[in-house]
Amino acid sequence: MRGDISPQGRAGLDPMPSSAPPDLVVIAALAGAHGVRGEAKIKPFGDAGAACSYGPFLDASGQVILTPVKAKPGPSGVLIVTVREGLTREQLMAMKGALLHVPRAALPAPDEDEFYHADLIGLEARDEDGAPIGNVRAVQDFGAGDVLEIAGPGGVIYAAFTREAVPEVSVKEGWLRVRLPDVLDAGDQDQAGGEG
Repeated sequence: MRGDISPQGRAGLDPMPSSAPPDLVVIAALAGAHGVRGEAKIKPFGDAGAACSYGPFLDASGQVILTPVKAKPGPSGVLIVTVREGLTREQLMAMKGALLHVPRAALPAPDEDEFYHADLIGLEARDEDGAPIGNVRAVQDFGAGDVLEIAGPGGVIYAAFTREAVPEVSVKEGWLRVRLPDVLDAGDQDQAGGEG
């Protein structure tokens, strides 16, 4: 797997690209309520230990929706989070699936060869000869690591986000290079047991 910091795009809640302003990055999703005391289950899309350390969680418009007070690990990679807002179980369950954003300025700068999912979404995918094959629509994880979902004129294809399958990424110039033998089309992904 390539070095990925990965706010936005982990499977499980299948987030689609956010319509958030460019200075906001999706870092987690609300996975529901935990217990009856108003604790939230948060599914982080990156480093679970850091997910609650970037300040309040915002909605796509930049409004505060949850302010973490304390967090502990929960089952299946979720965090059990006590929030300042004092929401009821019913209120949290009604918000289930909400994407949680933080300001990009609150996140650490990625190291070389590390990428935020939000920066990959929308990049033009090119074949080894430089011809466009589509655009990255989402970054998924079907259980074996990050996979780029690329929508093009021939349909949807998937490429493992590894150095072998995606040897070049130029976020600044807006493209990445994909080795076509290393991709699956959506039908192959369904047959392989993934979701497409």
